Amino acid sequence: MRTVIENAAIATVNSDGDEFTGYVVIEDELITAVGAGEAPAGEYDERVDGRGCLVTPGLVNTHHHLYQWATRGLAADHTLFEWLVELYPIWRGLDAGITHAAATAGMARLALTGCTTVADHHYVFPRGGGDQVEALVGARDRIGVRLHVVRGSMDRGESDGGLPPDNLVETTEGALLGTEAAIDRYHDAGPNARVQIAVGPCSPFSVSSELMTGAAELARRKGVRLHTHLAETLDEERQCLEEQGCTPAEYADKLGWLGDDVWLAHTVHLAPPAIRRLGATGTGAGHCPTSNGRIGCGIAPVRELLDAGVPVGLGADGAASNESGGLGEELHQALLQARQRGGPRALTTREALWMGTMGGARCLGRAGEIGSIEAGKLADLAVWDLRGLLYAGITDPVAALVLGATPPLARLYVGGDVVVSDGGLRGADESAIAAELSVASAKLREDR
Repeated sequence: MRTVIENAAIATVNSDGDEFTGYVVIEDELITAVGAGEAPAGEYDERVDGRGCLVTPGLVNTHHHLYQWATRGLAADHTLFEWLVELYPIWRGLDAGITHAAATAGMARLALTGCTTVADHHYVFPRGGGDQVEALVGARDRIGVRLHVVRGSMDRGESDGGLPPDNLVETTEGALLGTEAAIDRYHDAGPNARVQIAVGPCSPFSVSSELMTGAAELARRKGVRLHTHLAETLDEERQCLEEQGCTPAEYADKLGWLGDDVWLAHTVHLAPPAIRRLGATGTGAGHCPTSNGRIGCGIAPVRELLDAGVPVGLGADGAASNESGGLGEELHQALLQARQRGGPRALTTREALWMGTMGGARCLGRAGEIGSIEAGKLADLAVWDLRGLLYAGITDPVAALVLGATPPLARLYVGGDVVVSDGGLRGADESAIAAELSVASAKLREDR
Protein backbone atom coordinates (compact mmCIF):
# COMPACT_ATOMS: atom_id res chain seq x y z
CA MET A 1 0.00 0.00 0.00
CA ARG A 2 1.47 3.35 -1.08
CA THR A 3 -0.15 6.54 0.19
CA VAL A 4 0.77 10.21 -0.18
CA ILE A 5 -0.48 13.04 2.02
CA GLU A 6 0.08 16.21 0.00
CA ASN A 7 -0.38 19.99 0.21
CA ALA A 8 -0.36 19.85 4.01
CA ALA A 9 1.41 21.88 6.68
CA ILE A 10 3.94 19.50 8.20
CA ALA A 11 5.65 19.81 11.59
CA THR A 12 8.23 17.06 11.52
CA VAL A 13 9.47 17.39 15.13
CA ASN A 14 12.89 16.26 13.94
CA SER A 15 16.21 17.47 15.35
CA ASP A 16 16.20 20.46 13.00
CA GLY A 17 12.63 21.47 13.79
CA ASP A 18 11.66 21.44 10.11
CA GLU A 19 8.23 22.82 9.20
CA PHE A 20 6.93 23.34 5.68
CA THR A 21 4.03 22.84 3.30
CA GLY A 22 4.58 19.60 1.47
CA TYR A 23 4.04 15.86 1.46
CA VAL A 24 4.56 12.60 3.33
CA VAL A 25 4.79 9.28 1.49
CA ILE A 26 3.78 6.08 3.31
CA GLU A 27 4.66 2.65 1.96
CA ASP A 28 3.17 -0.17 3.99
CA GLU A 29 4.22 0.55 7.61
CA LEU A 30 6.97 3.11 6.98
CA ILE A 31 7.46 6.73 6.02
CA THR A 32 9.55 6.61 2.85
CA ALA A 33 9.70 10.29 1.90
CA VAL A 34 8.85 13.68 3.39
CA GLY A 35 9.56 17.10 2.02
CA ALA A 36 8.43 20.53 0.90
CA GLY A 37 6.59 21.23 -2.33
CA GLU A 38 5.13 18.73 -4.77
CA ALA A 39 5.01 15.03 -3.95
CA PRO A 40 7.28 12.73 -5.96
CA ALA A 41 5.77 11.46 -9.20
CA GLY A 42 4.62 7.88 -9.27
CA GLU A 43 1.71 5.57 -8.65
CA TYR A 44 -0.15 5.85 -5.33
CA ASP A 45 -2.92 3.66 -3.98
CA GLU A 46 -4.33 6.69 -2.15
CA ARG A 47 -3.77 10.43 -2.40
CA VAL A 48 -4.88 12.41 0.67
CA ASP A 49 -5.42 16.12 0.05
CA GLY A 50 -3.97 17.81 3.12
CA ARG A 51 -4.90 21.40 2.29
CA GLY A 52 -6.02 23.10 5.49
CA CYS A 53 -4.53 20.31 7.61
CA LEU A 54 -1.49 19.95 9.88
CA VAL A 55 0.46 16.70 9.88
CA THR A 56 2.38 15.84 13.05
CA PRO A 57 3.82 12.64 14.46
CA GLY A 58 1.21 10.62 16.30
CA LEU A 59 0.98 11.60 19.95
CA VAL A 60 2.52 9.33 22.59
CA ASN A 61 0.72 8.83 25.90
CA THR A 62 3.32 7.99 28.55
CA HIS A 63 0.97 7.32 31.47
CA HIS A 64 -2.58 6.03 31.78
CA HIS A 65 -4.86 3.71 33.77
CA LEU A 66 -7.38 2.52 31.21
CA TYR A 67 -9.48 0.50 33.66
CA GLN A 68 -10.47 3.77 35.34
CA TRP A 69 -12.82 4.62 32.47
CA ALA A 70 -15.35 2.54 34.41
CA THR A 71 -15.18 4.85 37.47
CA ARG A 72 -15.19 8.39 36.16
CA GLY A 73 -16.73 11.24 38.15
CA LEU A 74 -16.20 9.82 41.65
CA ALA A 75 -14.35 11.45 44.58
CA ALA A 76 -14.45 14.70 42.65
CA ASP A 77 -13.11 16.96 45.43
CA HIS A 78 -10.54 14.72 47.11
CA THR A 79 -6.79 14.73 47.57
CA LEU A 80 -4.89 11.86 45.94
CA PHE A 81 -4.74 9.72 49.09
CA GLU A 82 -8.43 10.39 49.87
CA TRP A 83 -9.34 9.61 46.24
CA LEU A 84 -7.47 6.29 46.34
CA VAL A 85 -9.08 5.24 49.63
CA GLU A 86 -12.49 6.00 48.12
CA LEU A 87 -11.89 4.11 44.88
CA TYR A 88 -9.85 1.06 45.88
CA PRO A 89 -12.89 -0.78 47.30
CA ILE A 90 -14.69 -0.25 43.98
CA TRP A 91 -11.71 -1.37 41.87
CA ARG A 92 -11.62 -4.55 43.91
CA GLY A 93 -14.59 -5.66 41.78
CA LEU A 94 -12.75 -5.38 38.46
CA ASP A 95 -12.94 -8.42 36.22
CA ALA A 96 -11.44 -8.96 32.78
CA GLY A 97 -14.68 -8.04 31.03
CA ILE A 98 -14.94 -4.69 32.80
CA THR A 99 -11.29 -3.93 32.14
CA HIS A 100 -11.72 -4.80 28.46
CA ALA A 101 -14.72 -2.51 28.06
CA ALA A 102 -13.03 0.35 29.89
CA ALA A 103 -9.76 -0.05 28.01
CA THR A 104 -11.54 -0.15 24.66
CA ALA A 105 -13.34 3.09 25.46
CA GLY A 106 -10.17 4.72 26.76
CA MET A 107 -8.10 3.82 23.70
CA ALA A 108 -10.89 4.94 21.41
CA ARG A 109 -10.89 8.35 23.05
CA LEU A 110 -7.11 8.58 22.87
CA ALA A 111 -7.08 7.69 19.17
CA LEU A 112 -9.73 10.31 18.42
CA THR A 113 -7.46 12.91 20.04
CA GLY A 114 -4.36 12.07 18.02
CA CYS A 115 -2.71 9.35 20.12
CA THR A 116 -1.00 6.46 18.35
CA THR A 117 0.91 4.91 21.29
CA VAL A 118 -0.52 4.27 24.77
CA ALA A 119 1.44 3.32 27.89
CA ASP A 120 -1.09 1.86 30.32
CA HIS A 121 0.00 1.36 33.93
CA HIS A 122 -2.26 -1.44 35.18
CA TYR A 123 -1.61 -2.33 38.81
CA VAL A 124 -4.99 -3.70 40.03
CA PHE A 125 -5.23 -7.49 39.88
CA PRO A 126 -8.23 -8.58 41.99
CA ARG A 127 -8.42 -12.19 43.06
CA GLY A 128 -10.70 -14.01 40.66
CA GLY A 129 -10.59 -11.07 38.24
CA GLY A 130 -9.42 -13.06 35.24
CA ASP A 131 -6.58 -12.23 32.87
CA GLN A 132 -6.28 -8.46 33.10
CA VAL A 133 -3.37 -8.16 30.66
CA GLU A 134 -5.18 -10.22 28.04
CA ALA A 135 -8.19 -7.90 28.45
CA LEU A 136 -5.99 -4.89 27.69
CA VAL A 137 -4.33 -6.49 24.68
CA GLY A 138 -7.72 -7.53 23.30
CA ALA A 139 -8.95 -3.95 23.58
CA ARG A 140 -5.88 -2.77 21.70
CA ASP A 141 -6.67 -5.20 18.92
CA ARG A 142 -10.08 -3.57 18.48
CA ILE A 143 -8.82 0.03 18.28
CA GLY A 144 -5.46 -0.41 16.54
CA VAL A 145 -3.10 1.83 18.51
CA ARG A 146 0.25 0.69 19.90
CA LEU A 147 0.08 -0.45 23.51
CA HIS A 148 2.78 -0.55 26.15
CA VAL A 149 1.28 -2.52 29.03
CA VAL A 150 3.06 -1.49 32.22
CA ARG A 151 2.40 -4.59 34.31
CA GLY A 152 1.93 -2.94 37.67
CA SER A 153 1.68 -4.42 41.14
CA MET A 154 1.01 -3.67 44.80
CA ASP A 155 2.15 -5.80 47.74
CA ARG A 156 1.59 -3.35 50.59
CA GLY A 157 -1.97 -3.37 51.91
CA GLU A 158 -3.60 -1.53 54.80
CA SER A 159 -2.17 -3.85 57.41
CA ASP A 160 1.35 -2.94 56.23
CA GLY A 161 0.72 0.81 56.19
CA GLY A 162 -0.41 1.00 52.56
CA LEU A 163 -3.62 2.44 51.15
CA PRO A 164 -5.14 -0.53 49.25
CA PRO A 165 -7.27 -3.12 51.04
CA ASP A 166 -5.27 -6.24 51.92
CA ASN A 167 -7.39 -8.38 49.61
CA LEU A 168 -6.47 -6.21 46.60
CA VAL A 169 -2.69 -6.58 46.82
CA GLU A 170 -0.48 -9.43 45.60
CA THR A 171 2.36 -11.14 47.37
CA THR A 172 5.80 -9.92 46.37
CA GLU A 173 6.59 -13.24 44.73
CA GLY A 174 3.23 -13.40 43.00
CA ALA A 175 3.63 -9.90 41.57
CA LEU A 176 7.08 -10.68 40.14
CA LEU A 177 5.95 -14.01 38.70
CA GLY A 178 2.88 -12.41 37.13
CA THR A 179 5.00 -9.66 35.61
CA GLU A 180 7.49 -12.11 34.16
CA ALA A 181 4.67 -14.18 32.69
CA ALA A 182 3.24 -11.08 30.96
CA ILE A 183 6.65 -10.28 29.47
CA ASP A 184 7.14 -13.81 28.22
CA ARG A 185 3.71 -13.98 26.64
CA TYR A 186 3.19 -10.50 25.18
CA HIS A 187 6.38 -8.46 24.85
CA ASP A 188 7.44 -7.83 21.24
CA ALA A 189 10.95 -6.42 20.98
CA GLY A 190 10.92 -6.31 17.18
CA PRO A 191 10.35 -3.44 14.74
CA ASN A 192 6.79 -2.11 14.41
CA ALA A 193 5.86 -3.76 17.73
CA ARG A 194 2.21 -3.20 18.51
CA VAL A 195 2.43 -4.56 22.08
CA GLN A 196 5.28 -4.21 24.54
CA ILE A 197 5.47 -4.87 28.28
CA ALA A 198 7.16 -2.75 30.95
CA VAL A 199 7.60 -3.44 34.66
CA GLY A 200 5.73 -1.06 36.97
CA PRO A 201 5.25 -1.41 40.73
CA CYS A 202 2.53 1.11 41.50
CA SER A 203 4.31 3.59 43.77
CA PRO A 204 6.77 3.63 46.67
CA PHE A 205 3.90 4.10 49.13
CA SER A 206 1.95 1.03 47.97
CA VAL A 207 4.78 -1.46 47.40
CA SER A 208 7.61 -2.83 49.49
CA SER A 209 11.27 -2.03 48.87
CA GLU A 210 11.71 -5.74 48.09
CA LEU A 211 9.21 -5.46 45.23
CA MET A 212 10.85 -2.28 43.94
CA THR A 213 14.31 -3.86 43.83
CA GLY A 214 13.00 -7.18 42.53
CA ALA A 215 11.12 -5.43 39.76
CA ALA A 216 14.22 -3.51 38.70
CA GLU A 217 16.24 -6.72 38.55
CA LEU A 218 13.52 -8.48 36.56
CA ALA A 219 13.17 -5.67 34.03
CA ARG A 220 16.90 -5.47 33.40
CA ARG A 221 17.24 -9.23 33.13
CA LYS A 222 14.45 -9.27 30.54
CA GLY A 223 15.55 -6.12 28.72
CA VAL A 224 12.32 -4.16 29.25
CA ARG A 225 11.64 -0.73 30.73
CA LEU A 226 10.67 0.40 34.24
CA HIS A 227 7.89 2.76 35.30
CA THR A 228 6.28 3.95 38.53
CA HIS A 229 4.54 6.95 40.09
CA LEU A 230 6.92 9.30 41.88
CA ALA A 231 6.83 12.65 43.69
CA GLU A 232 3.17 13.26 42.84
CA THR A 233 2.02 14.85 46.11
CA LEU A 234 3.33 16.38 49.31
CA ASP A 235 1.54 13.62 51.24
CA GLU A 236 3.75 11.11 49.45
CA GLU A 237 6.87 13.11 50.29
CA ARG A 238 5.92 13.37 53.97
CA GLN A 239 5.29 9.63 54.19
CA CYS A 240 8.58 8.80 52.47
CA LEU A 241 10.51 11.13 54.78
CA GLU A 242 8.89 9.53 57.85
CA GLU A 243 9.39 5.93 56.70
CA GLN A 244 12.63 6.07 54.71
CA GLY A 245 14.31 9.24 55.94
CA CYS A 246 14.63 10.63 52.42
CA THR A 247 12.55 12.11 49.59
CA PRO A 248 10.84 9.89 47.00
CA ALA A 249 13.47 10.74 44.38
CA GLU A 250 16.30 9.88 46.79
CA TYR A 251 14.53 6.63 47.70
CA ALA A 252 14.15 5.68 44.03
CA ASP A 253 17.84 6.38 43.49
CA LYS A 254 18.85 4.16 46.42
CA LEU A 255 16.77 1.30 45.00
CA GLY A 256 18.32 1.49 41.52
CA TRP A 257 15.29 3.15 40.02
CA LEU A 258 16.98 5.95 38.06
CA GLY A 259 18.41 5.32 34.61
CA ASP A 260 17.80 5.65 30.90
CA ASP A 261 15.51 2.59 31.00
CA VAL A 262 13.18 4.27 33.52
CA TRP A 263 10.42 6.84 33.20
CA LEU A 264 8.48 8.22 36.15
CA ALA A 265 4.90 9.51 36.25
CA HIS A 266 4.13 13.01 37.57
CA THR A 267 7.45 14.21 39.14
CA VAL A 268 5.67 17.25 40.58
CA HIS A 269 7.62 17.72 43.82
CA LEU A 270 11.30 17.54 42.93
CA ALA A 271 14.10 19.56 44.52
CA PRO A 272 16.77 21.00 42.16
CA PRO A 273 19.29 18.22 43.00
CA ALA A 274 16.70 15.59 42.08
CA ILE A 275 16.00 17.30 38.76
CA ARG A 276 19.70 17.35 37.96
CA ARG A 277 19.98 13.69 38.94
CA LEU A 278 17.14 12.71 36.58
CA GLY A 279 18.89 14.57 33.78
CA ALA A 280 22.29 13.02 34.53
CA THR A 281 20.86 9.49 34.52
CA GLY A 282 18.58 9.95 31.50
CA THR A 283 15.49 9.12 33.55
CA GLY A 284 12.27 10.14 31.82
CA ALA A 285 9.28 12.03 33.24
CA GLY A 286 5.65 11.54 32.24
CA HIS A 287 3.92 14.89 32.82
CA CYS A 288 0.14 14.64 33.43
CA PRO A 289 -1.08 18.25 33.66
CA THR A 290 -4.85 17.74 33.64
CA SER A 291 -4.79 14.96 36.24
CA ASN A 292 -2.43 16.95 38.44
CA GLY A 293 -4.84 19.87 38.26
CA ARG A 294 -7.90 17.70 38.95
CA ILE A 295 -6.30 16.20 42.07
CA GLY A 296 -4.76 19.55 43.03
CA CYS A 297 -1.29 18.13 43.65
CA GLY A 298 0.74 20.94 42.07
CA ILE A 299 2.49 21.81 38.82
CA ALA A 300 5.48 19.81 37.62
CA PRO A 301 8.73 21.78 37.03
CA VAL A 302 8.70 21.10 33.30
CA ARG A 303 10.99 23.98 32.31
CA GLU A 304 13.63 22.90 34.81
CA LEU A 305 13.33 19.24 33.73
CA LEU A 306 13.78 20.10 30.07
CA ASP A 307 16.72 22.37 30.83
CA ALA A 308 18.36 19.53 32.77
CA GLY A 309 18.08 17.24 29.73
CA VAL A 310 15.30 15.06 31.13
CA PRO A 311 13.15 13.30 28.48
CA VAL A 312 9.70 14.72 29.27
CA GLY A 313 6.59 13.19 27.74
CA LEU A 314 2.88 13.78 28.30
CA GLY A 315 0.28 11.55 29.91
CA ALA A 316 -3.50 11.71 30.09
CA ASP A 317 -3.47 9.61 33.28
CA GLY A 318 -6.46 7.57 34.40
CA ALA A 319 -9.92 8.78 33.47
CA ALA A 320 -10.96 8.71 37.13
CA SER A 321 -8.66 11.71 37.63
CA ASN A 322 -9.02 13.14 34.11
CA GLU A 323 -12.55 12.46 32.98
CA SER A 324 -11.94 13.84 29.48
CA GLY A 325 -9.28 11.21 28.78
CA GLY A 326 -7.93 12.78 25.60
CA LEU A 327 -4.28 13.38 24.80
CA GLY A 328 -4.42 16.24 22.30
CA GLU A 329 -5.64 18.59 25.01
CA GLU A 330 -2.62 17.78 27.18
CA LEU A 331 -0.49 19.83 24.76
CA HIS A 332 -2.63 22.83 25.69
CA GLN A 333 -2.72 22.08 29.41
CA ALA A 334 1.04 21.48 29.60
CA LEU A 335 1.71 24.86 28.05
CA LEU A 336 -0.75 26.67 30.33
CA GLN A 337 0.55 25.07 33.52
CA ALA A 338 4.19 25.73 32.62
CA ARG A 339 3.40 29.38 31.99
CA GLN A 340 1.33 29.69 35.16
CA ARG A 341 4.37 28.45 37.03
CA GLY A 342 7.14 30.22 35.14
CA GLY A 343 5.74 32.96 32.94
CA PRO A 344 4.99 33.23 29.21
CA ARG A 345 8.41 31.97 28.09
CA ALA A 346 8.39 28.89 30.31
CA LEU A 347 7.23 26.65 27.44
CA THR A 348 6.76 27.29 23.72
CA THR A 349 4.12 25.78 21.47
CA ARG A 350 6.83 23.74 19.71
CA GLU A 351 8.17 22.40 23.01
CA ALA A 352 4.65 21.32 24.00
CA LEU A 353 4.33 19.43 20.70
CA TRP A 354 7.81 17.92 21.18
CA MET A 355 6.80 16.59 24.60
CA GLY A 356 3.66 15.02 23.15
CA THR A 357 5.63 13.28 20.39
CA MET A 358 9.40 12.86 20.57
CA GLY A 359 9.56 13.39 24.34
CA GLY A 360 7.09 10.56 24.83
CA ALA A 361 8.91 8.34 22.35
CA ARG A 362 12.13 8.86 24.32
CA CYS A 363 10.41 7.95 27.58
CA LEU A 364 9.23 4.66 26.06
CA GLY A 365 12.57 3.87 24.44
CA ARG A 366 11.20 4.16 20.91
CA ALA A 367 12.70 7.41 19.63
CA GLY A 368 14.36 5.50 16.79
CA GLU A 369 10.95 4.33 15.51
CA ILE A 370 8.32 6.96 16.30
CA GLY A 371 8.01 10.57 17.51
CA SER A 372 9.10 12.41 14.35
CA ILE A 373 8.28 12.45 10.64
CA GLU A 374 11.38 11.14 8.91
CA ALA A 375 12.05 8.63 6.17
CA GLY A 376 12.59 5.17 7.61
CA LYS A 377 10.45 5.74 10.70
CA LEU A 378 7.12 4.06 11.35
CA ALA A 379 4.15 5.79 9.74
CA ASP A 380 2.47 6.89 12.97
CA LEU A 381 0.92 10.19 11.88
CA ALA A 382 -1.86 12.55 12.92
CA VAL A 383 -3.52 14.65 10.20
CA TRP A 384 -5.32 17.44 12.05
CA ASP A 385 -8.19 19.20 10.25
CA LEU A 386 -7.82 22.96 10.82
CA ARG A 387 -10.42 24.09 8.28
CA GLY A 388 -13.23 24.84 10.71
CA LEU A 389 -14.50 27.94 12.49
CA LEU A 390 -12.33 27.36 15.56
CA TYR A 391 -9.09 27.82 13.59
CA ALA A 392 -10.06 30.35 10.94
CA GLY A 393 -7.54 33.20 10.88
CA ILE A 394 -4.80 31.42 12.87
CA THR A 395 -1.93 31.42 10.40
CA ASP A 396 0.44 29.29 12.49
CA PRO A 397 -0.92 25.71 12.40
CA VAL A 398 1.14 24.54 15.41
CA ALA A 399 -0.27 27.43 17.44
CA ALA A 400 -3.75 26.42 16.30
CA LEU A 401 -3.15 22.88 17.55
CA VAL A 402 -1.53 23.75 20.89
CA LEU A 403 -3.33 26.97 21.85
CA GLY A 404 -6.76 26.17 20.45
CA ALA A 405 -9.30 23.43 21.02
CA THR A 406 -8.14 19.94 20.02
CA PRO A 407 -8.90 19.68 16.29
CA PRO A 408 -10.72 16.78 14.66
CA LEU A 409 -8.63 14.29 12.72
CA ALA A 410 -8.81 13.85 8.98
CA ARG A 411 -6.66 10.73 9.45
CA LEU A 412 -4.74 8.90 12.14
CA TYR A 413 -2.20 6.35 10.94
CA VAL A 414 -0.54 3.66 13.05
CA GLY A 415 2.17 1.85 11.13
CA GLY A 416 0.46 2.96 7.93
CA ASP A 417 -2.94 1.58 8.99
CA VAL A 418 -5.82 4.07 9.15
CA VAL A 419 -7.25 4.06 12.68
CA VAL A 420 -9.28 7.30 12.47
CA SER A 421 -10.80 8.74 9.29
CA ASP A 422 -12.81 11.96 8.97
CA GLY A 423 -13.16 12.30 12.73
CA GLY A 424 -14.40 8.77 13.42
CA LEU A 425 -12.91 5.39 14.25
CA ARG A 426 -12.21 3.36 11.13
CA GLY A 427 -12.52 -0.17 12.55
CA ALA A 428 -14.65 0.11 15.68
CA ASP A 429 -18.20 1.21 16.51
CA GLU A 430 -18.21 4.11 18.99
CA SER A 431 -21.85 3.56 19.96
CA ALA A 432 -21.23 -0.10 20.74
CA ILE A 433 -18.12 0.78 22.76
CA ALA A 434 -20.09 3.36 24.78
CA ALA A 435 -22.87 0.86 25.46
CA GLU A 436 -20.38 -1.78 26.63
CA LEU A 437 -18.72 0.74 28.92
CA SER A 438 -22.04 1.79 30.48
CA VAL A 439 -22.90 -1.83 31.29
CA ALA A 440 -19.43 -2.52 32.71
CA SER A 441 -19.43 0.64 34.84
CA ALA A 442 -22.86 -0.13 36.27
CA LYS A 443 -21.81 -3.69 37.09
CA LEU A 444 -18.66 -2.53 38.88
CA ARG A 445 -20.51 -0.03 41.04
CA GLU A 446 -23.39 -2.38 41.80
CA ASP A 447 -20.99 -5.12 42.90
CA ARG A 448 -19.22 -2.82 45.34
